[in-house]
Amino acid sequence: MTDQLTVSVLGTGIMGAAMARNLARAGHTVRAWNRTRAKAEPLTADGVRVVDTPAEAVEGADVVLTMLYDGPAALEVMREAAPALRAGTAWVQSTTAGTGAMGDLAAFARAHDLVFFDAPVLGTRQPAEAGRLTVLAAGPSAHRDAVTPVFDAVGARTVWTGEDGGEGSATRLKLVANSWVIAATAAAGEVLALSQSLGVDPDAFFSLIAGGPLDMGYLKAKTGLILEDRLTPPQFAVATAAKDARLIVEAGRENGVRLDVAAASAERLERAAAQGHGEEDMAAAYFASFDAND
Repeated sequence: MTDQLTVSVLGTGIMGAAMARNLARAGHTVRAWNRTRAKAEPLTADGVRVVDTPAEAVEGADVVLTMLYDGPAALEVMREAAPALRAGTAWVQSTTAGTGAMGDLAAFARAHDLVFFDAPVLGTRQPAEAGRLTVLAAGPSAHRDAVTPVFDAVGARTVWTGEDGGEGSATRLKLVANSWVIAATAAAGEVLALSQSLGVDPDAFFSLIAGGPLDMGYLKAKTGLILEDRLTPPQFAVATAAKDARLIVEAGRENGVRLDVAAASAERLERAAAQGHGEEDMAAAYFASFDAND
């Protein structure tokens, strides 16, 4: 197979749109589908062909890349695409699907003779747009050459976690990483809210920990989004982070682990979404520290 591929991108939200653009810029032929077509239309300026149905997107594709809301959404869209899927096509499943969905996704791949790659990504809007994501991938070594050009176009690094995508080793690593991101974001919002409520200048706290083991660039980045009112466009939206937090809690529960911080973070994110911050950056969980009418 040559390095120039026909790639179908199903789902063009923050991450999917950036991935489609970078695939096109790398010289691949890209067809994209999104449930709301208008959101995908700007991709035409980058040479991406936007189509009306998942089946139209995947017809003749070398690689199908799914970047949708969750596992059930990915399965539903692939079922819509099924009549046009070609046996032997590589399916790069990059949706953060959670462990509970992996069995159904892998079963679909087997039933349609697809080569299944469990391939979630680490990174937010900025690294996605720059093609600097970290791809976490599991799939058969014999077929990795088929997807390497895709991973190279969207990411700066690929971390292989296993031979069988259906086992979900990449998804499990993604959930562990996201549990840290979500906990750190919740803590950043709470420390900012607490300092303000106590009349403490947040800069006094940042100076206190500067250069020490508690210092953290991520803390300053996320609190900066709040203090400077830069929550839109989001790097990673509140509503999506809430979904991921629930997947983390579920994965822990299924494996006998109680994740109190993740559960509390999910509640904070959901509360912020209910206050109208669902499409803002996940740092907007900060607002969940206050009553909606404050």
